[in-house]
Amino acid sequence: MVRVSVIIKALNEEKGIARAIESALKAVAPLGGEVILADSLSTDRTVEIASRYPIRIVQLESPADRSCGVGAQLGYQYARGEFVYILDGDMVMKPDFLVKAVAAMADRPEVAGVGGLVVECNTESLEFLARKKRAPKNMSPGEVDRLDMGGLYRRSALERVGYMTNRHLHSYEELELGVRLRARGYRLMRIDVEAVDHYGHSTPAFQLLLRRWRTNYICGLGELVRSSLGQPHLPLILRELRELWLYIGVIGWWATLATVLALGVALPDEAAAICAAAFIALLAAPLLAMTVRKRSIHEAAYSVVSWSFNAAGLVKGFFTRPRPAADAIPASVIRD
Repeated sequence: MVRVSVIIKALNEEKGIARAIESALKAVAPLGGEVILADSLSTDRTVEIASRYPIRIVQLESPADRSCGVGAQLGYQYARGEFVYILDGDMVMKPDFLVKAVAAMADRPEVAGVGGLVVECNTESLEFLARKKRAPKNMSPGEVDRLDMGGLYRRSALERVGYMTNRHLHSYEELELGVRLRARGYRLMRIDVEAVDHYGHSTPAFQLLLRRWRTNYICGLGELVRSSLGQPHLPLILRELRELWLYIGVIGWWATLATVLALGVALPDEAAAICAAAFIALLAAPLLAMTVRKRSIHEAAYSVVSWSFNAAGLVKGFFTRPRPAADAIPASVIRD
């Protein structure tokens, strides 16, 4: 059996796909492995460039199947490795990470996945800068609840939970994998070793929100909750996903604003003036609170707008009918 399969997820990554592939080939060389490009019907030169390298290339048959969850699962359909690593097309692997990750999992069958440190190379995007400031716990060394930004997984654990990533999800696919594994008693670890350089999007923050709405990326949380109903891992999601309750709170904020506005229209002039003042105060309160917290009105405005986009995506995603997560993905083998 192949020791390690590296799955590179790609959609229009011609700018960085060569460096991603070259870094993956170098990383698997000491262990004996393979590199698989899982392409979501790129319309640029991604596949043409990838075809220069000794890798397997598989591609979706329909653009309707595009999602964040489909890439890793598509590659997993063709992977032969004892361990499977997820790499985005805008990342570059560190050459020694896989060796150290495999060693960290040796003789520890309860550990289903190991990630490393992610080096953010995008110093312009407001979103990535905010993420760096927050320093999420799951991105620091130690036991974690998910392996965001890629990780190395034990194939036997993936087979036990049925599939790698949920093809229906437009985001949160790595969290969904993490909670399924943890619900079965497995553990996830992040070791104090650099795993990848991440170059990310250079799109301005507000434009990125619009792009995520158009591509349904922002619907991932709602899709996650809907697809998890009745599943053993649902309690973990409800207990641990703080942003879920934040966005539900935003929906409550909208409902309160709508109620105050409706009362203002229906009540006499004097009461209507009070409702108008209350409406303005309620509307401004989150922006003022975040301005004080972040000491930047620009960052505060982005936070409030982002919450609203994500809350709307939560609703939209929840009411989107999920497709079966483990069904085979229609695809073509471009190069074997």
